Amino acid sequence: MASVLVLVVVLVAVILIILLVKPAEKELREPGPIVKLPDVAKPITPPKGRIAIIIDDFGYNYEQYTRSFLDFDAQLTFAVIPGHNYSQRFATAAAKAGFEVMIHMPMETLNGSRGEKEYVLKTTMTSAEIERRVKKAMAELPEARGMNNHQGSRATQDSRLITIVATILKQTGKYFIDSRTTAESVAEARMRDLGVLVNSRHVFLDNESDPELIKIQIGKLCRRAEKNGQAVGIAHDRAGTLAVLKQEIPRIKAEGFELVFASEIVE
Repeated sequence: MASVLVLVVVLVAVILIILLVKPAEKELREPGPIVKLPDVAKPITPPKGRIAIIIDDFGYNYEQYTRSFLDFDAQLTFAVIPGHNYSQRFATAAAKAGFEVMIHMPMETLNGSRGEKEYVLKTTMTSAEIERRVKKAMAELPEARGMNNHQGSRATQDSRLITIVATILKQTGKYFIDSRTTAESVAEARMRDLGVLVNSRHVFLDNESDPELIKIQIGKLCRRAEKNGQAVGIAHDRAGTLAVLKQEIPRIKAEGFELVFASEIVE
């Protein structure tokens, strides 16, 4: 009998121990509240410089190499000459592909303007005719956010003509890039006086068609952007230029330069 009582006491003791210990074990096994560490922001590395590359002379054709400019993974600005067979077609395709379009406005040269007779701006024209032609170009290329001059070594020296163009650009909220076909240009200064957002071309990239020379010019553009914070380069709708840019644009992006639309580099 005594042994039975001892056994009962032991069993009761074991049960009590289990009841007392098990919740404690459960409590130990339960995870505590999750403490979320604050996000540590990654440092933002500023670009070496901002570069706007403008490609001139679209509108003459719609060949494969011209269409291939629309394949770039970069913010490029395409300057379209009004009045040609493919002007509107290319402008529409470029805007749809996410690129920026500008009017490459024909202007009078010092040695006789060629082509675009219905659009070219001449210093001998009346103010009304200059205005009519600018607005005609705008109507043909409604995608355009700005304008630069096609040729224009005489026109961009003429304050009256530039004032008329600037007034229209101001009224329509468009910017201007002076292609700087002459060192005597008054276009940038006059545009700025009248409150038009403006900048000027700093480097022509492909005056020479040799690929190595184009690469040298791209190097100059990068150095200027790094020194001054920004730079504007102008190239042209050419198969050779396309081939070089396909090599160089990924490289300059990898080096830390930021490619931007022309509208982002005017002030």
